Amino acid sequence: MPLLKYGRVIDDPWHFVGDDDAVPAEGHIVVSLKRWAADREALIARGWPLGVRLEPADLVETLESDLARLELIEVDFPKFNDGRGYSTARLLRQRYRYEGELRAVGRILRDQLLYLHRCGFDAFEIAREDAAETWIKAVSEFGAWYQRAADERQTVNSLRHRRAG
Repeated sequence: MPLLKYGRVIDDPWHFVGDDDAVPAEGHIVVSLKRWAADREALIARGWPLGVRLEPADLVETLESDLARLELIEVDFPKFNDGRGYSTARLLRQRYRYEGELRAVGRILRDQLLYLHRCGFDAFEIAREDAAETWIKAVSEFGAWYQRAADERQTVNSLRHRRAG
């Protein structure tokens, strides 16, 4: 599946390791939150970059003390109409100030890309051959914002007040 980051398709150095799969001795790996909780010390001892995949029902608070160790957090969208991942992204970026890569995986639709980006996602796995073109169109469709978001773009209201002042 193409990986979009910074508006272009890139090679993905990360490999998801299932809960029952053997952990490779080397390489960038992503594990479930359940596996992270069970094998945390052994995973850290590997000395390679680590990531955790969060499912919709996983509580991001359980990772708070480990966020500085994690270079990647994947948020799974198993259904396109499950919006809990948006809240997870906002919490990670705004409340917990997570600065690593935040990746949306699963059933990601073109219409969601702009909103996912505004919530703090900076990488996306999407199942489209024209992924880069799709991304560029999706994030450039709107130029005015009524709500604040994790991307910290100016809202229409704040621009009005600045102009009036």
